[in-house]
Amino acid sequence: MEKKPTSLLVIFSLIFLSFCIAETQCSRKHQRQQLGHHFYKAKLLSKSKANSGMKTGNFRAIRHVNRARIHRQDGLKEQDRIETLPGQPQVEFSQFGGYVTVDKQAGRALYYYFVEADQHHKSKESMPLLLWLNGGPGCSSLAYGAMQELGPFRVHSDGKTLYRNRYSWNNAANVLFLESPAGVGFSYSNTTSDYDKSGDRRTAEDSYVFMVNWLERFPEYKGREFYISGESYAGHYVPQLAHTILYHNKKSNKTIINLKGIIIGNALINDETDERGMYDFFASHALISDESNRKVQQYCDFSPNASAQSSKLCDEVMDAIEKNTYYLDIYNIYAPLCSNTSLTARPKKASIMNFDPCSDYYVYAYLNRPDVQEAMHANVTKLDHDWEPCSDVIKNWNDGSSTIIPLLEESMSNGLRVWIFSGDTDGRIPVTSTKYSIDKMKLPVKTGWHAWYLNGEVGGYTEVYKGDLTFATVRGAGHQVPSYQPKRALSMIMHFLGGSPLPNTSRYQ
Repeated sequence: MEKKPTSLLVIFSLIFLSFCIAETQCSRKHQRQQLGHHFYKAKLLSKSKANSGMKTGNFRAIRHVNRARIHRQDGLKEQDRIETLPGQPQVEFSQFGGYVTVDKQAGRALYYYFVEADQHHKSKESMPLLLWLNGGPGCSSLAYGAMQELGPFRVHSDGKTLYRNRYSWNNAANVLFLESPAGVGFSYSNTTSDYDKSGDRRTAEDSYVFMVNWLERFPEYKGREFYISGESYAGHYVPQLAHTILYHNKKSNKTIINLKGIIIGNALINDETDERGMYDFFASHALISDESNRKVQQYCDFSPNASAQSSKLCDEVMDAIEKNTYYLDIYNIYAPLCSNTSLTARPKKASIMNFDPCSDYYVYAYLNRPDVQEAMHANVTKLDHDWEPCSDVIKNWNDGSSTIIPLLEESMSNGLRVWIFSGDTDGRIPVTSTKYSIDKMKLPVKTGWHAWYLNGEVGGYTEVYKGDLTFATVRGAGHQVPSYQPKRALSMIMHFLGGSPLPNTSRYQ
């Protein structure tokens, strides 16, 4: 087992313990714990590989995907149709859920949940296809993206019934949620050694194979404008999948997938600036002293080639930081904590605009109901454990880059629309980190920093760079932006998909 730098262990303990205390139990992993844990595992791995000569940030598609991995999908779409989810309100759009095999020999299959666009706004035939990926690595896009962020439903406190999210992103697109890689959520492999081979490259390749097969199953979306979105560690997944799509389109000399753009939120982009920016955020938001931050920047080495051993002085300042942030939700520094994890006999009054900090528990209960799993066509017989929001079977992450900046630059050079957004109350990958990472790209500014508006209020701030890169903050949002600011998040994604700038005057919505 590799030796972990003490400073990183301290921060992981900080994140883990604050949520265990807040949620009263530590037996089940949630996204916040897993994000901190896997974020550091991946970063440590990239540092280890960098020291052994690996070219970090030099992601490449493994190989041209063999057509043998693309299979006939006749009749499978209708088999995947979800007539209704248990406890859901009536809706007018179609839902689908099921498996796409990405490696027949290994028995590796990825689970998806798909909601077609709500047709109140446009003709369904003209609306784009949007893929959403959660990060971790190892956390479920069904648990978070679909059920707590941008999906059409949220789970009531009884763990049995659902209520509508009127700011669902299927108001703007046909939205596809993917549980990836195998071992996450309902996705599985019949070859258990696959779980020890997880990493950035395997994830990108399998996600690409999934998409090509899924489009065979849903041929009406072939040629449709396609966009990839995600948050946190999906800051790696999204541009890596975009790279893989561009590679195969060029290799085949045809448009296999009509990729038009990518958008990532509170995203892991560049390790060194991401980490330095986190401590600057802590200091600027009065979570730690300026002196503590000065010591962090002086004594802690965040560079890709840093030694695996941290200094005693770095350890000491990290201990002090732990004491000062012990009882905070570091993923939304102003949010309340979950104080009661129990389900309620009757649903509590729910509000889309006021995110319930105990939602993890409601979703866990709901997605482990046999009737829900049957309705969603989840093949639970393939799993030897409860469905989990973050994977317990993925123990290793075998490759990771210290930066994905070259892939963002590649997307821009290929004419893709690239947006990066940041909830401004997230302390884990905060707005300062993202600004520092973008600054590393040294892009000329096209449209200077200014407020954007929704309903006469500041929705956040934005800056546009030459090369079609837009950076946008979302005011009052934590790490999971659509959870905390669903209306602003929907406005943002509508402008992204429409290729229009965020409104720079309060007269427009």
